[in-house]
Amino acid sequence: MQVVREKDVCWEYAEKLDGNKVKCKFCLRILNGGISRLKHHLSRLPSKGVNPCSKVRDDVTDKVLAILSSKDDCKEVSLTKKRKREEPRSPVNRSLVTLETSSPVAKIFPNITQNTSSHVSDQENAERSIALFFFENKLDFSVARSPSYQLMIDSIAKCGKGFNGPTPETLKTNWLEIIKSEVSIQSKEIEKEWSTTGCTIIVETWTDNKSRALINFLISSPSSTFFHKSVDASSYFKNTKFLADLFDSVIQDFGPENIVQIILDNALNCTSIVNHILQTYGTIFVSPCASQCLNAILKEFSKIDWVNRCIMQAQMISKFIYNNSSLVEMMKKFTVGEEIIKTGITKYVSHFLSLQSILKQRSRLKHMFNSPEFTNNPCYSNKPQSMPCIGIIDDNEFWRQVEECVAVSDPFLKVMREVSGGKPAVGSVYELMTKAKESIRTYYIMDDIKCKIFFDIVDQKWQSHLHSPLHSAAAFLNPSIQYNPEIKFLGSIKEDFFRVLEKLLPTPELRRDITNQILLFTRATGMFGCNLAKEAIDAVSPGIWWEQYGDSAPTLQRVAMRILSQVCSTSPFERHWSMFQQIHSDKRNKINKETLNDIAYVHYNLKLASSKGSKSTDIDPIQLEDIDMTSQWVEETENPSPTQWLDRFGSALDGNDLNTRQFSNSIFGPNDHLFNL
Repeated sequence: MQVVREKDVCWEYAEKLDGNKVKCKFCLRILNGGISRLKHHLSRLPSKGVNPCSKVRDDVTDKVLAILSSKDDCKEVSLTKKRKREEPRSPVNRSLVTLETSSPVAKIFPNITQNTSSHVSDQENAERSIALFFFENKLDFSVARSPSYQLMIDSIAKCGKGFNGPTPETLKTNWLEIIKSEVSIQSKEIEKEWSTTGCTIIVETWTDNKSRALINFLISSPSSTFFHKSVDASSYFKNTKFLADLFDSVIQDFGPENIVQIILDNALNCTSIVNHILQTYGTIFVSPCASQCLNAILKEFSKIDWVNRCIMQAQMISKFIYNNSSLVEMMKKFTVGEEIIKTGITKYVSHFLSLQSILKQRSRLKHMFNSPEFTNNPCYSNKPQSMPCIGIIDDNEFWRQVEECVAVSDPFLKVMREVSGGKPAVGSVYELMTKAKESIRTYYIMDDIKCKIFFDIVDQKWQSHLHSPLHSAAAFLNPSIQYNPEIKFLGSIKEDFFRVLEKLLPTPELRRDITNQILLFTRATGMFGCNLAKEAIDAVSPGIWWEQYGDSAPTLQRVAMRILSQVCSTSPFERHWSMFQQIHSDKRNKINKETLNDIAYVHYNLKLASSKGSKSTDIDPIQLEDIDMTSQWVEETENPSPTQWLDRFGSALDGNDLNTRQFSNSIFGPNDHLFNL
């Protein structure tokens, strides 16, 4: 039997190891279960608890999918699985839809309606066709959540039978130009508010393993955030003169008089560029990305020995469950359909969101691991990971440490939610960080040593990365802070506020009467003290409050509206950097590059508009909707023994700061060609 299995054509894609293990030659991942598991791995279809291969070639995937669909391959599976495979699958009724014996999918689905039973409804046929379109074109299932998805379906339905969709050429030329024009018109409308609110230039950078450096420029104001352009700075990333000229050109595109601040992400921490901007443009501030700085704080938290050990123990539980499909079903039965882990916008956000989720499910997890359904099933209880997981689940010290991790991290996750939601939050970040620090002091009121450990981390990141005079000035001008008698830090930020005023009002003529106007505001006299103004403090944003009630201090009103209308962080949603990689590929000719630039411009701005337009309070700006099946909370790169797990508990976390899903699991893979360009 072993000899027969080694003749399988899929062995050319794997290396056979001891103990029924195989090593994928594409991604080098080690899999248990032999050649059958490898096939599901190479098929890139999530199944049997096998993670899809991220590096397999498309032609190999197609070949493996054909093998899995053939009768010969079906003979290798057990009788039970064979019956399940033969059973027709439909989201509506499993007995309704059947395919002819010439599958896969009736030899590339010629006339789908002829290949289905006569009693299949139009609804089922439509869903089948949509599903085939997704599978054939490797579309991410999350595309079905797009606002334009249902809009497209409704529009097609109105056209009736016989509607022919636009051709590739029409999409690439006519419709791309039309929609790009509509997006541009919308951006021009937003520009009208800049004279009042000012705007923020957001700079996002990304580098790959080929030393390619891409820089994206966005422009943000209270109404919206727009993508401006993407630049390949690979050859000049460390060339100060080139970067200075690049930033100068972007600033001139929007007008320096309209720009309040430029937010740089941590990857572009170039002192010379910061100095160039500050010296050349006297009224423009340079600020760090608040969400990245908060992520750096969480990263340092996770490096503390006992926190790191707690995370790795929790990951052992999640990996044990999520690498067994029947165990996942059992878990969801006990948790009433809820997942026990969450995927955040970064790896470290994922760590602490998942700890929160596991803590929430503590009693249900204990119930599951001690239930007869688990203990009497040797498929679960006899696994080598089973006993360590049960030991962790029953360990009160583990749960105490999870509670401690959640208590310390949650205030900073709340700050990240506020600054990552795309809304003007510059007036809140100082107060939010102060409250987060106070929560640590309160929690560790009886433990000065631990309190100091966390305080030192926060203070170091706050002072060296996050703190900005603009944040202090915004806090001083925020009425909810200025008029709150419990706030104790106003005196310490007044100096920063005055420095910001001198920068924004550089001449005596501009500063005329500013002292009297400051007194009107701080003493809540005139319109500042009316009942309407007091009632509106918690009802509207600080910028709008100043617009409505700051008329008695016109100069200070203009300054306050411009400062308080700014964001603190880069855009909050998932970016597909593979698109920008293709835009800047040397293999593209000029026409294709222009088309790809237009696609990126439209795509990015539609995503930004969709993110801005979503007002649901259920959407968490720091959490992704789907679990990342390649994250450290799910994926098993190898199967360490229980003792190896215990040995690793003391080691520090490593790896890229970015969540794997953000850049690796995009709709467009790194080898895909966008729209056949």
